[in-house]
Amino acid sequence: MKYVSTRGKSEPVGFAEAFAQGLAPDGGLYVPQSLPSIPADLLLEETPMPYPALAWDFFNLFDTDHDSEELIALIDESYGNFAETMTAPLQQIAENLFILELFHGPTLAFKDFGLQLIGNLFEHQIRHTGETINVLGATSGDTGSAAIQGLANKAGVNVFILYPKGRISPLQERQMTCTAAKNIFPIPIEGSFDDAQRIVKELMGDLKVKQKLRLSAINSINLARILAQSVYYVHAYMQLPPENRDDVHFAVPTGNFGNVLAGWLAYKMGLPVERFIVATNRNDILYRLFSTGEYESGKVHPSMAPSMDIQIASNFERFLYYHCGEDGKKTAGLMSKIGKTGKLKIPNFDPDIFTATRCDDDDIIANIQRVKEDYSYVVDPHTACAFQEIDPDRTTIVLSTASPAKFPNVIKKAIGET
Repeated sequence: MKYVSTRGKSEPVGFAEAFAQGLAPDGGLYVPQSLPSIPADLLLEETPMPYPALAWDFFNLFDTDHDSEELIALIDESYGNFAETMTAPLQQIAENLFILELFHGPTLAFKDFGLQLIGNLFEHQIRHTGETINVLGATSGDTGSAAIQGLANKAGVNVFILYPKGRISPLQERQMTCTAAKNIFPIPIEGSFDDAQRIVKELMGDLKVKQKLRLSAINSINLARILAQSVYYVHAYMQLPPENRDDVHFAVPTGNFGNVLAGWLAYKMGLPVERFIVATNRNDILYRLFSTGEYESGKVHPSMAPSMDIQIASNFERFLYYHCGEDGKKTAGLMSKIGKTGKLKIPNFDPDIFTATRCDDDDIIANIQRVKEDYSYVVDPHTACAFQEIDPDRTTIVLSTASPAKFPNVIKKAIGET
């Protein structure tokens, strides 16, 4: 399996090289040269496989650089410290409504699924090369704490996490700054997540700096993050009762487009999905994109769902690449327009199976209250965004991306308890 850049000017590379580079030399994002298919018999299983076994089957389609025993060991170690036996359990709260709980990892957020594995992949790589690497990341809240948990005390790795000062929850900040690991360096910056992400991409895009400092990335510009998250969409489907496996909708809280892109790639590989609902907060660039076909960044507004306070969705470039028929030259031209003007009217835009919703803070509070009253279930403010528009006649899986315990002030305001 080879990986190519969305901008078409970099040579194809193997999995290990795509993982190590993070960002391709031409500034694009890596994608598989061709997408494999999920084995049909896997999707017909009536009993879900253990999560690590499914992850191995899935990654085995993409990673031909590690032998099977190495990959199994890395995956087992990555998911062995999750609190739930099912790793990502699916909870049924109504006849056609399910919640995929992605918050049972060490930092109580869905980012653990990618970053626990990435931490072990980096450690494995360094063990073979003997080199020290410097890992860069930008976070709007959960990526930073998950990266730190996954990479703390790893030999040969230094981790630098940029985050917007005053724009993440107190618990998210404590998870990043209250670590005794000497290889972890959280860096607060003035501005928004988009500013932090821009700094990371500029550093990663400077090939001389990147090579001299041995830089790599842990944000979802790194394809390994996306592939690791694709697994739980397949696992969710396998947990559905047989009578609920037709016309499945996934409602996905997202800001950087990485989480829902992971599901869409699984769909392109054969996962039966009728609709992806892109759930945004008041920073609604993705809502506007799928409603109008226009991509236009704007000012970032602080919200009760801070991990989605993003107006530049990096993973949109991967979707654009497929929209352009996997034409790197065409993708590069459109990305250049965005770089110059901050906006783009996408030619012949086709939203495929995406729809989108938006929530302001009042909607978030109302949705937390409604879910508690109707289903006796408490959701965090990001997951609350995914409940904005649910079709009761369709099987819908809502991705619960963080534990409500990470946002006690919002939960207390909504339901008077934490």
